[in-house]
Amino acid sequence: MSTIGYQQWAVDLAQVTSIYPFQGSEIIMTIIGVVFWLGWHKVQFNQENQKMNGAREAETDPSDTS
Repeated sequence: MSTIGYQQWAVDLAQVTSIYPFQGSEIIMTIIGVVFWLGWHKVQFNQENQKMNGAREAETDPSDTS
């Protein structure tokens, strides 16, 4: 099975240019990956801050009389 249309690989490989699908889209996929990675870190940072702020407020709650 070939993704580029070659049925016989017994050819001069110097004449074969691209042998994998989606060639030329590496930069776009890298940018998408980096944006996703940074976005994930931002979401995690915000969620952890909310959790820590909630724990801090519960710890220092002046209405707690126990």
